[in-house]
Amino acid sequence: MAVFVVLASLDNVAIGLVPPLYGKIGDALEVPESAIGLVTAVTFLVSAIAAVAWAYTGDRGNRKPLLMMGTLLWAAGTAGTALSNGYAAFFAAQVLAAIGLGAVASVGFSVVSDLISPRRRGLVMSLWGLSQGVGTLAGTLVGGVLGRGDWRLPFLTLTVVGLVATLAYLFTYDIRRGQSDTELKGVLASGGDYDYRISRSDVPTILRRRTNAWLVLQGVTAQVAFGSLVWLPVLFRERAEAQGYSEDTAIVVGSIFAILFQLGGALSIVGGLVGDRLQRRTPRGRAMVAAVGVLAALPFYFVLFFVPLRVDVPDGASAGAVIRAVLGSVVTEPTVGLSLLAAIVALAMTSANSPNWFALIADVNLPEHRGTVYSLGNLANGVGRAAGNGLVGVVFRALQGPFPPPLNYAVGLAAFQLFFVPTGIMYWLASRTSPRDIAEVHALLEARAERALHP
Repeated sequence: MAVFVVLASLDNVAIGLVPPLYGKIGDALEVPESAIGLVTAVTFLVSAIAAVAWAYTGDRGNRKPLLMMGTLLWAAGTAGTALSNGYAAFFAAQVLAAIGLGAVASVGFSVVSDLISPRRRGLVMSLWGLSQGVGTLAGTLVGGVLGRGDWRLPFLTLTVVGLVATLAYLFTYDIRRGQSDTELKGVLASGGDYDYRISRSDVPTILRRRTNAWLVLQGVTAQVAFGSLVWLPVLFRERAEAQGYSEDTAIVVGSIFAILFQLGGALSIVGGLVGDRLQRRTPRGRAMVAAVGVLAALPFYFVLFFVPLRVDVPDGASAGAVIRAVLGSVVTEPTVGLSLLAAIVALAMTSANSPNWFALIADVNLPEHRGTVYSLGNLANGVGRAAGNGLVGVVFRALQGPFPPPLNYAVGLAAFQLFFVPTGIMYWLASRTSPRDIAEVHALLEARAERALHP
């Protein structure tokens, strides 16, 4: 479990490297900043599409080699990114990395779901999801700090880490499919095996399951909102530049503020615990926790985007000096403290979505279907995140007329958070269908276990 949590975080470090460096990479490759943002949007989509093929293959066979292959691919793509001297080469390298990331996300979910008992799925999935969020934050930090002088350095560093991560898979054992499901414990303990595998004839059954439909569709609207948040470093960078700071200093300021303001994501553990506890009382529990979380977060996002920030940092100083000054402003500047509080509450509430979404997919699907269903949800997430990440740049430019920077970034980000409203509604609908779907899965697993023990 520790290996998979760490590797999930590393994959998201790769995702988080590029956004803080949009300006520098664009200047080096002689393309607009929005063109680099477009690459990020496309890679989200490519990774999600690739994940479907990886997951279906993993649900049919041995998953460990697929995870190693995927990790090597994203490491190769990261190396290619660092070595690219033109926009086309940069684009191709990022796409290669995205294909590898699709394997680690979807096949990794299938493996992790087989390690966790249903009673603790929310908690452990929160750790798995949190590691991905931590990885994204680490990528933002590494990109903003290491890339301050040379934007290629973070990618070269991560390439080495990716190669080490591939070796780490050698020390994990092959997890047996279905080993976490209570109904199958007797079969596996007696030396039997759960040998059911997904086939094309199972796809209509998966798609007809109503809870699956809501869990997949909510990802489109949720990730439009989440995808826009990768521009947080740009918003805070623009605010710093508006106060007269140089680009290099503003990049560090924007990266540090973006990291501070996403610390609330660490409270996804609370969302997972609450989901586990409520799920033991009612089979609607997990979906209700997610619905309330995403809807209640909206006012706090608006506070985060519109409260003005005033920072006092030494322009042109070392990254360490700028970081210390930014951290000190949390105490010395009331608006910074208020923004940080709003951000922590907003991210804490929306992060309840992640562990309960992971756990619900495992709850309402058979072991041999979970990776594929996760990948379908991830595909919807990729479509939404690509739309959010790509469209928000267009919206920012369109808003520059009536709202000069950095206000155009604040208005655009606030508008994109309204996509959380249909997300909350779909989680509420999932709470109505999940009890029946969970019961059907339990009944089928019990019947299969009975046939295996008493043929």
